[in-house]
Amino acid sequence: MTRTARTALIDEHGGPEVFHIADQPVGEPGPGEVRIAHKACGLNFIDVYQRTGLYPMQLPHALGMEAAGVIEAVGEGVTHLKEGDRAAYAAQPPGAYCDARVMPAAQVCPLPDGISFEEGAAMMLKGLTVQYLFHRTTPLKRGDTVLFHAAAGGVGLIACQWARSEGIRLIGTAGTDEKCALALEHGAEHCINYRGADWAAQVRDLADGTGVDVVMDAVGKDTFDGSLDSLRPLGMMISFGNASGPVPPFNIGVLGQKGSLKITRPTLFAHIADHADCQEMAQMLFTKVSGGDVRIRIDQRFALADVAEAHRTLEARKTTGSTVLTL
Repeated sequence: MTRTARTALIDEHGGPEVFHIADQPVGEPGPGEVRIAHKACGLNFIDVYQRTGLYPMQLPHALGMEAAGVIEAVGEGVTHLKEGDRAAYAAQPPGAYCDARVMPAAQVCPLPDGISFEEGAAMMLKGLTVQYLFHRTTPLKRGDTVLFHAAAGGVGLIACQWARSEGIRLIGTAGTDEKCALALEHGAEHCINYRGADWAAQVRDLADGTGVDVVMDAVGKDTFDGSLDSLRPLGMMISFGNASGPVPPFNIGVLGQKGSLKITRPTLFAHIADHADCQEMAQMLFTKVSGGDVRIRIDQRFALADVAEAHRTLEARKTTGSTVLTL
């Protein structure tokens, strides 16, 4: 009998209503592939970008970039995983919103026994993002100060804890006082409600009047100008997402006028493209979680059939911490 999997598909770009659930055939893994039976899947803003068409993709297609589960079968040449292993991943191509799938094995990582499937599904894309932000993008050392937007979100709460564990001062922003309190609870030194007065001026004041060393900004359009104004001379702007919409074109000369600023637009998938790099990054993440430096907070759980409602909640910025689909 052909193995099938319940899968959340989109046939066109649009709102959450474009999702539908269908049984899809799941074949055998080829060379360099595995078949994994999912126990939980993670939700991320990149899923929204793909659904709306901000990041276009060939349709019809399943969405979802991270999940955790059990390896059912291993293709030729795969040596770091075997049938029955617990595993988790954040990886291309999209397709994690399902019971099971065949996928490339290189970015699938053995999951330690002490980390649950839900935690694994909730932490891979977000946690590996934090790893490259703090360790692979620009040099950061103990005592440096970073500004992190959306500090009470899934990536943000991991970043708050990660910074605290490494002696880095993290100033967060969030959209409500309650979210600010959550960021402080997880290790932010300060957190500013950006819906109030001039938050960039507040950031500079908190950073000795000169500005922060690094800004980590996944909000995009709404925070871009203020992020540049929050940096010290020679500071680094890391723009790694577009939750409020894409950053419009800007005059690169502004970077010189504001103090020879640097700017980069990284993606996780460039950093984990190499198998060895991905596995090394995952090991650092697993160590942070297993050792208690980082706790994965899951505040929203939805059934796979309720994926449209999950997207509505995520887009409305009604979430804190991580969100998972349960299977």
